[in-house]
Amino acid sequence: MNRRTFLKNSMGVAGLALAAPYVARAAAAPLTLRFAHFGAEDHPSNIAAMQFASRVESRTGGAIKIRIFPNNQLGDPPAQAQQIKLGTIDMGLPTQGQLQNFEKAFATVMLPFIFDNSAHVFRVLDGPAMQWQAPLAEKQGFIILRNWEYGFRDLTNSQRPIHTPDDVKGLKIRTPPEIQIQAAMEALGGVVQAISFAELYLALAQKVVDAEENPIAVIYFNKYYEVQKHLAITRHVYNNMIHTMSSRSWAKLSKDQQAIVREESKSAGDKMRQLIVSQEADQVKKLADLGMKITKPDLSPFKAKMEPAYAKIGDFLGADNVKKFRDIVANAG
Repeated sequence: MNRRTFLKNSMGVAGLALAAPYVARAAAAPLTLRFAHFGAEDHPSNIAAMQFASRVESRTGGAIKIRIFPNNQLGDPPAQAQQIKLGTIDMGLPTQGQLQNFEKAFATVMLPFIFDNSAHVFRVLDGPAMQWQAPLAEKQGFIILRNWEYGFRDLTNSQRPIHTPDDVKGLKIRTPPEIQIQAAMEALGGVVQAISFAELYLALAQKVVDAEENPIAVIYFNKYYEVQKHLAITRHVYNNMIHTMSSRSWAKLSKDQQAIVREESKSAGDKMRQLIVSQEADQVKKLADLGMKITKPDLSPFKAKMEPAYAKIGDFLGADNVKKFRDIVANAG
C-alpha cells in the first residue's frame, strides 16, 4: 500500500469514528414512559392524559413517547402507586388516599368541610400545600407534577331531604374506608356502615343502608337515582387525582424535557378541571330530571360540627399535620 492510499484510508476511518457518536444519538430509540390510572377511557382523566401524551411527544420531537393504561389495566390504584414508587410504572394519577400510604400529610387534603369552593381548593393545592407536600413525596420516590381533578363528594339518601345537620342524624350511611369521610358522617350523627362499592347499589335497593356519599359523576353513572330519592349538595370532602411521576423515571429526562413535562401536565390538569366542572353541572340537572329531590343546604352549621372529626382524624394522620393544613387553608382563604 503506497503512502497516498494509506493516508486516504486512515482519514476515512477517523472520520467514521468522529461521526459515530452523532449517528448513534440520532438513531437512539425514543424513551417510552408508561402512564397508568384508574379512570375509564371516556373519563376526563383519560382525555387529559391523552392530551398530555400527544403534546409531550410533539414538543420533544418524538424523543419521549407515552403509553397510557387507563381503567386499572396495570393493577388497582394502591398497586399502581407502589409501582410508580419502584419505577416499574413511570407515572400515574393517584389520589390522596393512595399517597397517604407513603406520606400521611397528603390525607389532610380530605379534611371534611375544609374548602369554600373549587377556586379555594386550587389556591391551596397549587400553592402552599404543593410547597409543603411535594418535597415530602420526593423523599418517598414520587415527583408531584401537578394537581389534576376528581371532585367534591355529596350525600344521597332514601329517607328525607337534608337541610341541616340534624337531618343526617340516625341515617345509616355507607362510606368507603377513609377515616376522613367516616369521621365526618359520624360527627353529623350518621351511623356509618362498611359495604364494598360493588355491593352498594344492591344494599341501597334492599334498604340495608339509607344513604351513601360520592362525587356527582359516580352517583349519576351508577344510577343511584333509581334507589335514592334525595341528593344534598354537601361537598363535604374533596380529593383529586395527582399527576405523579417516579423519581427514577424523572431522572432519565433532560432539564428541557422535565420543563416540557411539567408545562404539559399543568395544561392537561386545567383541561380535566374544566371538563369535571362542566359535566357536573349537567349531571346534577339530569339527576333532577330523573326524579331526585335536590337540596343545597347552608354548609356553615355542618362545618361547625367537625371539631370531633378533626380530632379523630388527627389521631390517625398526626395532630401537627392536621393543624398545619388547616392553617394553610385559612391563610389561603
